Amino acid sequence: MKVFIPGPLLSYTIKREVQADGRTLAELLVDLDRQYPGLRFRVIDEQDNMRPHMRFFVNGEQVFGIGQTLAPSDTVHLVQALSGG
Repeated sequence: MKVFIPGPLLSYTIKREVQADGRTLAELLVDLDRQYPGLRFRVIDEQDNMRPHMRFFVNGEQVFGIGQTLAPSDTVHLVQALSGG
């Protein structure tokens, strides 16, 4: 499935759009980490929770847990919140 990567994480993938597989968001993140080591830790913490500054969208709808089921035709956007003043 298509996965869109936010700008701050492009140092891992080099590309804004990548392909990955998984029946759930958790499995998708494992596949992404296999292809791009270290990426998963940037979006998921040690307790397998989404980091507070990350947002996940599947087919344009925000999801709130890594147990979210996925289909091969889905499109996943990883979005990183920015802050500052």
